[in-house]
Amino acid sequence: MQGTTYNNRYIIGISFISALGGYLFGFDFAVISGALPFLRSQFGLTPVWEGFLTGSLALGCIVGCMFSGRLADKYGRKPGLMLAAIIFAVSSVGIALSKGLVYFLVMRFAAGIGVGMASMLCPMYIAEISPAAVRGRNVAINQLTVVIGILVTNLVNYFLADGGTDAWRWMFGLGAVPSVLFLIGVNWLPESPRWLIKAGRTLQAEKVLHKIGSEVFVEQTITAINKSLTGGSAGGFKEIFAKSVRPAVIVGITLAVFQQLCGINVVFNYTSTIFESVGANLNRQLFETVAIGIVNLLFTLLAMWQVDKLGRKPLMLIGSLGLSIVYIVLAFLLQQHLSAGLVSIFVLLAIGIYACSLAPVTWVLISEIFPNNIRGSASSVAIVSLWSAYFILVFTFPILAKKLGTYGPFYLYSAICFAGFLFVKSKVKETKGQTLEELEDNLIRH
Repeated sequence: MQGTTYNNRYIIGISFISALGGYLFGFDFAVISGALPFLRSQFGLTPVWEGFLTGSLALGCIVGCMFSGRLADKYGRKPGLMLAAIIFAVSSVGIALSKGLVYFLVMRFAAGIGVGMASMLCPMYIAEISPAAVRGRNVAINQLTVVIGILVTNLVNYFLADGGTDAWRWMFGLGAVPSVLFLIGVNWLPESPRWLIKAGRTLQAEKVLHKIGSEVFVEQTITAINKSLTGGSAGGFKEIFAKSVRPAVIVGITLAVFQQLCGINVVFNYTSTIFESVGANLNRQLFETVAIGIVNLLFTLLAMWQVDKLGRKPLMLIGSLGLSIVYIVLAFLLQQHLSAGLVSIFVLLAIGIYACSLAPVTWVLISEIFPNNIRGSASSVAIVSLWSAYFILVFTFPILAKKLGTYGPFYLYSAICFAGFLFVKSKVKETKGQTLEELEDNLIRH
């Protein structure tokens, strides 16, 4: 917007507080990798139960997404974030106290509800409070906290690994600490100005917008939001598949599913399995999770720097094609049982490519391509699709690895990545530098 200035310190501050939900997402996502060697022994897991235990988080995520979109549209973004924080804290303690497999699965499912809520609400909230010029960077802050959560969790798991057979209980239980900090932080967040205007609370929205930017920014933003809501419906699921918005919904769902079926989360969740197949011991397996976390963090920072400069589409194209090539090499290395050091190089290369492309950019696009009046519900549908694909991925990997060898699934993931490259090239439009309302206008015109 011409002639506008922004309070960048305030914008970044509230973005980071909201993105603490991403840290918890990263924690619950990563903790299973370090705990899995212990859980196999604790519960006597078969490949099917190992896949189901790992994927149980995704089943909870699906439930969390299904009701958090409607919750966010009806009551606001802030109450949803607070509820997610409470669920994170309770489930972390519950998992740590598990006495049997069934109780563990119930608590892991509950943790997934919190992850599902946070995975939808945090990037959506940040997108709605951020000016267009920095929206990509700010939404990527959420991905940054996700990878920090992964790295810190992997480091903690590494140092707890010598704590005996119950080390996994500490790995999960420590998640209660950042959960409480997130709950405290959410109390300081303002409600989303776009939701406030939609709810008829324009004066409150003006106060929030004045903290974000200048008077010109406030006036232009309120005018644009009101225009986008004029004549709109309540944003129910029927409206999500209306002809005018169907292209955006199809793109959102496809990108969400692709981000998971591209296969990288097999590397995150089954690091120990992959490196065990080439002879690495438990200490080396856990060390690799730490290396993965460090590379993930560094390349996420690269993505934050480039997402509003290079753009969303180029990063997605680079990531999908790059992963397709790297997976073929990785599959060959695993098939030939070559050294763990050589395998590590290409595992880390895959992580780096994903971290600066598909990982953050998918969340950015999902948070910005849907119209204001259906953003909560449409985001919910897209992210439910994402977590459904995640469950399919992590549930099937141990089974496929047993039947085909650890290398086999990576040939399949390579083909999926190439198909994703073709889809992004033909169907995804660039969104950098446009306000949410401008994107909505372009969607309706096309």
